[in-house]
Amino acid sequence: MKSSFARFATVFLVYLILVILFGAWVRITGSGAGCGSHWPTCHGEVIPIDPSTETIIEYTHRLTSGFLGILGLVLVGWAWARHRGGRVFKAAVVTLILIVFEALIGAGLVLRELVADDDSVARAVVIAIHLANTLILTAASTLTVYWDKHDAPIDRSAPNAAVAVALCVLSLVLLIVTSMTGAVTALGDTLFPVDIGAAGGLLGRIEADLSATNHFLIRLRIVHPIVAIATAIFIAAVTFYVRARDFGEGPERWASLLFLALIAQVFLGFVNIALAAPGWMQILHLLLAQLTWIVAILLTVSIASAPAAPRGTA
Repeated sequence: MKSSFARFATVFLVYLILVILFGAWVRITGSGAGCGSHWPTCHGEVIPIDPSTETIIEYTHRLTSGFLGILGLVLVGWAWARHRGGRVFKAAVVTLILIVFEALIGAGLVLRELVADDDSVARAVVIAIHLANTLILTAASTLTVYWDKHDAPIDRSAPNAAVAVALCVLSLVLLIVTSMTGAVTALGDTLFPVDIGAAGGLLGRIEADLSATNHFLIRLRIVHPIVAIATAIFIAAVTFYVRARDFGEGPERWASLLFLALIAQVFLGFVNIALAAPGWMQILHLLLAQLTWIVAILLTVSIASAPAAPRGTA
């Protein structure tokens, strides 16, 4: 049975994902400049008067993000009271620190006006870094939940555990890189919407995107699908490797879920391209990316914690 802290940490993780998705909606709706170039105020006001739709969206995102910070403080305090400096407390502290980083990155985007219709290289780089920080934040929050229930010392004595953990860590790195390219592609899709009715169909659109006369965000559209497919193939192979070893029920379950998540994510990616990346599909794609990342984190930590099996299958 879950403890009260575990339930709170789980709710925190769910709320975090919702805040991440809402941040994507800010970009999709072009509302990043909804409060002007002011931060933390909105158009120089604590509460905007007679706000536009864009202002409401951006201001709401700031409020929900601020509330996430408050919840992060509660998470750290409760983790300390429950675990007195153990792994759970450390994961909660990292979670709070990364929330602060998220806020600083968001503030930098606003203050430097890298929002709305800005199509600079600087914005693309910051957006990619923003997404990487978000993934690490989600990982820390996930570990806070997981370690509250599995707070025993990591074993690592299972046969082939070191190899499997190394492969999983490489998978996590590839997922970060893939997500960063996805963030840049999503920015390009927002600023330069795809003409789904263009002549030549999908292949014609790809060929047109690669034209040297196009903006770099348009030319980079092809990068994410290639990286994503290569990453999916590698991680799928890792899941088969894990399932072929006797790491126990937990790792096998997470490996199976990760494989299914990969299949679903690749399918959504192709649908997203076919539909010319509508906003709702971008949100769904991002949601599944977050869930895939969480499962990959849980697979990695569950293997690292796996005890030696009674029968080796090295």
